[in-house]
Amino acid sequence: MKYIILVGDGMGDLPLAELDNQTPLAAAKTPAMDYLAAEGELHLLQTVPDGFPPGSDVANLSLLGYLPTKCYSGRAPLEAASMGVQLGADEVAFRCNLVSLDFKDDGTVKMVDYSAGHISSAEARILVQGLDQAAGSDQLKFHPGISYRHLLVHKGVVAELETVPPHDHTGKDVTRYWQRYQAIPQFKEMLAKAVAFLSKHEVNQKRSAANRNQANAIWLWGEGKAPTMPTIKAQFGVSGALISAVDLLKGIGVYADLEIINVDGATGYLDTNYQGKADAALKALESKDLVFVHVEAPDEAGHQGLLKEKMQAIEDFDSRIVKPIFEGMKQRGEDFRLVIAMDHFTPLSLQTHTSQPVPVAIYDSRGKGQGSGLAYNEENATAAGSMIGDGLKFFKRILEQQ
Repeated sequence: MKYIILVGDGMGDLPLAELDNQTPLAAAKTPAMDYLAAEGELHLLQTVPDGFPPGSDVANLSLLGYLPTKCYSGRAPLEAASMGVQLGADEVAFRCNLVSLDFKDDGTVKMVDYSAGHISSAEARILVQGLDQAAGSDQLKFHPGISYRHLLVHKGVVAELETVPPHDHTGKDVTRYWQRYQAIPQFKEMLAKAVAFLSKHEVNQKRSAANRNQANAIWLWGEGKAPTMPTIKAQFGVSGALISAVDLLKGIGVYADLEIINVDGATGYLDTNYQGKADAALKALESKDLVFVHVEAPDEAGHQGLLKEKMQAIEDFDSRIVKPIFEGMKQRGEDFRLVIAMDHFTPLSLQTHTSQPVPVAIYDSRGKGQGSGLAYNEENATAAGSMIGDGLKFFKRILEQQ
């Protein structure tokens, strides 16, 4: 038996008037997902426990069978693991976004773009490596990641700091959050050096000339120390692989002891290498029991409030990930269970994550059980009336270990 979990990050949404009060998922053309939901089981899954932030870190831990209440310590330590950065007992990791800020003459600060125009990984690497030279120290170390997503590791005791995700504040005044960094001397000095370095850099001058958002500042958030987590093999007795363009997901996979498969051209946005991901998933299942495939694009479109792009991301996920993997498994003639999921909602109207239960469809190639008869969307999953309370119960259900 093979197990496949396909995740469209942030696909969930709220009904929109411009879609005749449908959600983007319900309005999009998704024949593959709809077939799997109709022929399989359709449930709601609570991926975010009460009292936890509805982040992709917490929610994807749940999708991999973990209980965040027992193992979650912050987002950045997971990203550190994916980058090969081992945290010492006295180190705290921070997610470090390259962002576009508007520093106004009156001292206020506005978040223009949490991703610096989805800056390329090549440009970003030049900037972050330069930042480590210009603004790093024995106490503060920068590590380049993918696109706008990077890492800062702080060695030693750091004053308590309440941070916020930059994607929750696009287009908003972020002065009070920026001032929180200024209250910590080592961060205040480092940020001043970082802003001065970035403002003069050739990469940003070229971006400005091309009418693109500059990466003129950094934003720290998601801090934490290294977590303690059992492996998937130890918990459930199955081997697995994980495919994603996002360091966060790769980091969860590292702690879960899944094989991390890096696909050339995987970007985390609409231009990602869908075929490469689908091919890699099918290849992995030749030797592994389970594969987890994560696609970031719907979430990115949701954070930007872009309806057309979110619809495209959902339809691409269906036609270029779900369909080829499903058809590939059918051709093999092997028994398999295929799961369609999302980690959380990212409503276009809010441009941030929300914590309500998410739809999950579980299809069994053996035709076990009675199909739901329903298409895959938020309303139908609610109507199906089946709630899975946490990620551990969900994972056991997939593996038929409950």
